[in-house]
Amino acid sequence: MIIYNAKIYTMNKSRQIIENGWAGFENGVITAIGEGSPENIGKDDINAEGASLYPGFIDAHTHLGLTTNGVGVESEDFNEESEPCSPQLHIMDAVNPFDTSFDKALAAGITTVVISPGSMNPIAGDIIAVSTAGKRIDDMCLRRIGIKFALGENPKMTYMNRDESPFTRMAIASIMREELSKTQRYIEDKEKADEDSMPELDMKHEALIPLLEGKVKAHFHCHRADDIFTAIRISREFGLDYVLIHCTDGHLIADELAKENACAVVGPVMCDPCKPEMANITPSNAGILTAHGVKTAICTDHSETPIEYLLITVGICIKNGLPHDKALEAVTINAAEIAGIDDITGSVEVGKRADLVLFDSDPFEIMSSPKAVICGGKRVK
Repeated sequence: MIIYNAKIYTMNKSRQIIENGWAGFENGVITAIGEGSPENIGKDDINAEGASLYPGFIDAHTHLGLTTNGVGVESEDFNEESEPCSPQLHIMDAVNPFDTSFDKALAAGITTVVISPGSMNPIAGDIIAVSTAGKRIDDMCLRRIGIKFALGENPKMTYMNRDESPFTRMAIASIMREELSKTQRYIEDKEKADEDSMPELDMKHEALIPLLEGKVKAHFHCHRADDIFTAIRISREFGLDYVLIHCTDGHLIADELAKENACAVVGPVMCDPCKPEMANITPSNAGILTAHGVKTAICTDHSETPIEYLLITVGICIKNGLPHDKALEAVTINAAEIAGIDDITGSVEVGKRADLVLFDSDPFEIMSSPKAVICGGKRVK
């Protein structure tokens, strides 16, 4: 299939914009990009009629498919509160692709989401990047990309109310350090052992090995500035590649985060400061972080903000100081790079997934809707 007569925002390294171009794809992959008109146009090809073609949009932090709207606690599967440390949990076992929010995401032009466990546990389980089209999560999963860590009030209040540790920020950080240190020792023991002296299998430690080997990232839920710095401190101690999720106070410490070459996933933006650690929330956060050179993505934190409002959220950030071109990066190539899936998606380039959206108006304007949505090479709208 070919989309032609389009203004293409490639989002490649040079951020090339092709004023009048075309993109061809087959078997779910982009196979060709060109200027002008393609040589052969078929009846099933799409005439963009001058509309703008973008990479499919990416929400870099959600809990999509982990709760069913309107059902209640029976359908909630994003927080395993039976123990504070649960890195061995696989999020794929909880995601329901028949949640109607997947269809709403596609209708809004969101073709990829990062799905994470909740933030009640200091260490909560793995994180995956997922295509929003499909009915079997095994096929929709693009890659396992991280392990969820959580700092601040959510773990504190969860276990304090049960009269269990952690009660304090100190205890939360201690649980993280203890499990990471034990995993380091577990790795050493495995390396030294022969077949007869292997340490007993420990699924928690096994789950953390890819993190300590740098194959996946630590995604730290952190709102307050001191929690953000704790995330950085622990990452330094254990050599972790990390992502700051929410980063609500980021605008207060943007200069420090720039020195650290930190990256942040900002959001939710459309919400109230519902707990003390969110007191400094501002829609200017993404713009301030970006102005300081911090690589920034924007998220809904669905279902905190419904997934279909991602692009409206971006529009609010633009209204509050985020340049339009940087806003586009925040839900395409930046989100892909932060998630570690930029070799798969995030830009319109040959060899990447055919995740494409066509708009005949600014996608971040509240009245805009996509003219066409292609996900994995199939037209879904």
